[in-house]
Amino acid sequence: MTMLARPHRIVAQAGLVLVTACAAVPAPSAEAQVAVNATTVQAQTIIPIEAWALREAVKNVVVSPDGKNLLMMVTGCKTCDPIIEIRRIDDLQGDPVRLNSETVEMVNARWITDTLVTGVARQQVRKRVRGPEDDSYAYSIFTYNLETNDFKLAGGNFGIVNLLPTDPDHVLIESGTANSSLGQDDPFFAFRPRSYYKLNLKTGRRSLVMRGTASIPTATFDDQGNPRFAAGIDIRTKEVVNYYRNAGDGEWREMSRQNGKDFFENEITYVGAKPGVADAGYVLARNGADTVGLWNFDFANGTFGELIYRNPEADVVAVRGPANPWQEDREPVAVVFPGEKFETHWFDKTEQALVEGIEAQIADAHQVRVTSTSRDGSVMTVRNSGPRDPGSYYLVVDGDLQKIASENPYLTGDVLSDVDYIKYTARDGREIPAYLTKPKQPGPWPLIVLPHGGPYVTEVVGYDRWGQLLAYHGYAVLQPQYRGSRGHGFDHYNSMWNEHGGKMQDDKDDGALHLIEEGLVDPDRVAMFGWSYGGYAALVASQRDPNIYQCVVAGAAVADPKKTYIARKNDFFPYADQLSRQRGAFSGINPIKDVDKVNVPILMVHGSVDRRVLPYHMKDFEKAMRKAGKSDMLDTLWLEGADHFFSTLRYEHQEDFYTRLLSFLQRDCGPGGL
Repeated sequence: MTMLARPHRIVAQAGLVLVTACAAVPAPSAEAQVAVNATTVQAQTIIPIEAWALREAVKNVVVSPDGKNLLMMVTGCKTCDPIIEIRRIDDLQGDPVRLNSETVEMVNARWITDTLVTGVARQQVRKRVRGPEDDSYAYSIFTYNLETNDFKLAGGNFGIVNLLPTDPDHVLIESGTANSSLGQDDPFFAFRPRSYYKLNLKTGRRSLVMRGTASIPTATFDDQGNPRFAAGIDIRTKEVVNYYRNAGDGEWREMSRQNGKDFFENEITYVGAKPGVADAGYVLARNGADTVGLWNFDFANGTFGELIYRNPEADVVAVRGPANPWQEDREPVAVVFPGEKFETHWFDKTEQALVEGIEAQIADAHQVRVTSTSRDGSVMTVRNSGPRDPGSYYLVVDGDLQKIASENPYLTGDVLSDVDYIKYTARDGREIPAYLTKPKQPGPWPLIVLPHGGPYVTEVVGYDRWGQLLAYHGYAVLQPQYRGSRGHGFDHYNSMWNEHGGKMQDDKDDGALHLIEEGLVDPDRVAMFGWSYGGYAALVASQRDPNIYQCVVAGAAVADPKKTYIARKNDFFPYADQLSRQRGAFSGINPIKDVDKVNVPILMVHGSVDRRVLPYHMKDFEKAMRKAGKSDMLDTLWLEGADHFFSTLRYEHQEDFYTRLLSFLQRDCGPGGL
């Protein structure tokens, strides 16, 4: 494996870069200028593809614990990797400290102490993938000391688990999780053993805290680095066993057992311990109901206490702590559940007033969250994103709010489109939530049905780059939360069993038919575009008869789910294996077996190093179409060096993809184009 190269500190230089739209902070400049010129963009009636294809101009804006320094990651040109900039809060106009590297891409960064920064860097070291989840990147945790200008790398694929705020010399890391997207839609991920280490920030050395085993593969830790909660598999009985230990305990105590089906129906998610009370804490669970709620829990007896909050229509998907993570009182202040946005139910009125007071000062406020604070709470950073804001950052000093930067200053509120949260009824009577992005032009509109990947994930649409790109070019975009989607209760999720390509597909079609019936959509101008599972759904849509679609776009598509299942088969946890098997075309549609049914044009797009949906899916589907004599109905696009996840799509990937996407829709999608 190639060693990651040491970044170097660079001197501030002048020059135009993406964040020139920022008023409060001068444009952070890098070593190259951005080819997209803001004046040119604003003068054009059509925002060019290159503006949509840009990576985030700014991200990871966080304040140091002492409130003296501001860290941000800045992308200085179209094809540049992000660099780290550190600015003095009391001199934002001054020259920043910059960290850059010619060979390593900085993925994220954050403060550990007043002067110490840590984060994850990566380097692409392979041009092909050898099997499922074979990452083409090598990862490394790094630390940087602002005072001493000292930089250290701790090699290996590690993710940061806990900053250990009471131990400034260490952080807690775990193996195999540098890419946070890895576990999405993988039923076995939680049961794959991981090792946990304390990383010494001064020496770069790590010491083992816990090594995961087959019976206890992973653990949840508190802020002091104590393992508190774990779930594993009893190999003999195939049961999920929940374990707990108080701070300072040397052994795990068995708390409860669940068979596979009961685990999926009544999974318990550890939230945290109640400060100062042994064996007491909080969990998320259904506890016999359809939706997940927040509960008090007795870990000594494995029993539920009082229900703190439950929404009858949506699962609690997150619990919010106080905005200031440095304060000792870490009781839950709110819960979050999906709806028009990630909705919040507050317990703490002071925290509620803080966030709502900030929201009132932000234009196009939608999803507002405090991203970092100083210890004394006098300085904080805030991020907003939503249909009219691709992502913007703000600095609050002693209650005074000022804008720092936008992730894409060329995509302003007047360019972007509104998103409506709607519900419609599928043909079997099930209610389907969905998001509709509406073009500014009058309807009836051409429609793109854009199902999310997964499929067993929670999607809430705020700012969606693909949806907004398509809406800007005149297409309405429907993003249905079809059965199998998480966040809308267990019945909605569980009704996907044996329905891949069946009722799950009907849900998507019925959304389009609903909009046609409402007079919002032209029935002769409908297409489907999806990525991953969404790409699978697009291939299935190309084979429907009768067909409501004029064409489909299948990105990173699972073209042969049975072949995927066989490659990933893992029977140590039978219920999870059954879950994978039923979506592996043993009870649903396998598109590669039905290429003779394809009746509309297809554009397939795939990353050349996709480790989640291996490249053979597009290669094999193309061969099958050729054998069936349907090559003229298939167009393909390889994204060289791109993996499955959006974070690996560079500017050149997105520019190429968006150009082909719009060209295909306008010229090749059914008679006369879409």
